[in-house]
Amino acid sequence: MFNVTALIAEEHIRKAQEEGKFDDLEGRGLPLRPDEAANLPPELRMAYRILRSSGYLPPEITEEKEISQAIDLLEHLEDEQERYRQMQKLNVMIMQMNERRGRPVTLDNSGDYYRRIVEKVRVAENKFGKTGVKNNGNKE
Repeated sequence: MFNVTALIAEEHIRKAQEEGKFDDLEGRGLPLRPDEAANLPPELRMAYRILRSSGYLPPEITEEKEISQAIDLLEHLEDEQERYRQMQKLNVMIMQMNERRGRPVTLDNSGDYYRRIVEKVRVAENKFGKTGVKNNGNKE
């Protein structure tokens, strides 16, 4: 027994192919992007896709985005005291995330996050001089 709906759909697809409507599609000839939900159990994949398309992000992703924004802000700050406050805030955010996850968080896949932060602080110290901050975070 033939499915009439399937036959109609096949006819529309064949007609569109003949008219060249599929010739200039974005990504034509490129490999498909990997499925983000491939590692999820099959019964959760549809729910995940629906939540993702509606703009919901899991708390872990939201935290990582907030930390990335804090790093970007830190890199562009001119005021040394504000930079120090933002570094303290960033450290607290990372510690809280580590505690929630029960493992260290890797924020930068290239492994040079710490090097970049240290370099930014050195540049600031050279530009503005030492801030006079003791090890416990209090100003001298």
